[in-house]
Amino acid sequence: MSAFLLSDISPLGDRKLAACVILLILELFLDGAKAAKSADIENHLELGKEFLARGQLADALTHYHAAVEGDPNNYLTLFKRGTVYLALGKTRFAIQDFARVLELKPDFTAARLQRGTVFMKSGEYQLAADDFAHVLQEEPYNEIANEYYSRIAPANEQWQLCVDLMSRGDHRSSIVLLTQLLEISPWSTVFRQARADAYIAQNDYLAAISDLRSVNKLTQDSTDGYFRLAELLYRIGHATSALKEIRECLKLDPEHKDCFPLYKKLRKVEKSLSNAESAKEEKRYADCVTSAESVLNQEKEESMIIFEAKRLLCGCLTQNEEYTKAISRCNQALEIMKDAQILCDRADAYIGAEMYDDAIHDFQAALELDESLQCAKEGVEKAKRLQKQSERRDYYKILGVKRNANKQEITKAYRKAAQKWHPDNFRDEEKKVAEKKFIDIAAAKEVLTDPEKRRQFDNGEDPLDPEGGQQGFRGGGSPFAHFHHDSPFQFKFHFN
Repeated sequence: MSAFLLSDISPLGDRKLAACVILLILELFLDGAKAAKSADIENHLELGKEFLARGQLADALTHYHAAVEGDPNNYLTLFKRGTVYLALGKTRFAIQDFARVLELKPDFTAARLQRGTVFMKSGEYQLAADDFAHVLQEEPYNEIANEYYSRIAPANEQWQLCVDLMSRGDHRSSIVLLTQLLEISPWSTVFRQARADAYIAQNDYLAAISDLRSVNKLTQDSTDGYFRLAELLYRIGHATSALKEIRECLKLDPEHKDCFPLYKKLRKVEKSLSNAESAKEEKRYADCVTSAESVLNQEKEESMIIFEAKRLLCGCLTQNEEYTKAISRCNQALEIMKDAQILCDRADAYIGAEMYDDAIHDFQAALELDESLQCAKEGVEKAKRLQKQSERRDYYKILGVKRNANKQEITKAYRKAAQKWHPDNFRDEEKKVAEKKFIDIAAAKEVLTDPEKRRQFDNGEDPLDPEGGQQGFRGGGSPFAHFHHDSPFQFKFHFN
């Protein structure tokens, strides 16, 4: 049979038949499209279910989004997406989906119970009461609805009591009651914000920060929340974390009237602090000092940022052997807050200044704050050894070099001192003094150019044991034997 063509229909009597055929073809196309669309939706729902079973909530949500877009009036699909929103903590979107479900199917009790539960956990007690009352009309013995409904009135009364306590300045009591309320309503931004304010009033900034982070997570788009969090983090000296939060504010509003000025200040201070920390880690102590001093020039009010700068100055000035300045900065930092590590740094500065009693006292004070602090444990013993050693020879002083001098600097200082104090340059009584100094110079060179002996000396031990009759010199007998092997100078002694 030949194919049927519309042109085969007679133009005189069969126009109605042609129209019917066209409608039939369109209907077939539409039915096919609907069938394909329905299959696609079912595929998304099935994939969403599989991801949900595996706990991959974000992937499940993607497929439920696609299913809802394909059929926005399917209340079951909306309910499933709302449940995933809820599992992800996106309560606002969950409520929107449950509300839409109830518009489409007002008698869907499960959706109303879920929405009431979200309202309850969000601290929206009147809205929760309305939903639970509606559920109980349909299902009087619903356990969840009965339990939550019975807790609403007492929770409301407790919130009113909290408001009264906070207005009277009783923040300690309000914190206790708010903590109890948050066990019932953990998603309440109002309760968490109130407790954060109470914590701030009690100077418990870390607890306040924890609550403010929860508020930001729940609201997701609060510029004021990010600003408050950044301010608080900066106040406790966490400049890097504060900068991170203020950038989140600027993502939402690049020209925010509070966030933008704070960002400009934070960026400079944080950069200087970070540079100081990096320089300290890399042992570039002069650079560390420069960057930390820059922080003090930029910040005059926030004490904990000032503390961070002075803490760095305390340690870096000590390592740079600027002991007097170091002790001053350490004192200033400790006036702001007692800190075991700063006490250790100040003790090291005291050692550098040969104030051994003060160093021992600081190390012991550090151990009282942190009994496991290794630098304090080792420091006490080191300070005691150095105190005892100070009664004997100081090889660094003998050569006139710093304690961090390198081998080249030590050798250069040794040559200069050896030339100056060579016994052949002196006579009579002066010659005896020169001989003693020359022996000390040789000993200093012996110790400070030998890594192991220098390490022993730096720990308060004299590796040459001067009380043992100069036995530590290489070559055994005379202390001058050292020069015949290693010195570029040729010495000739003339004794009368």
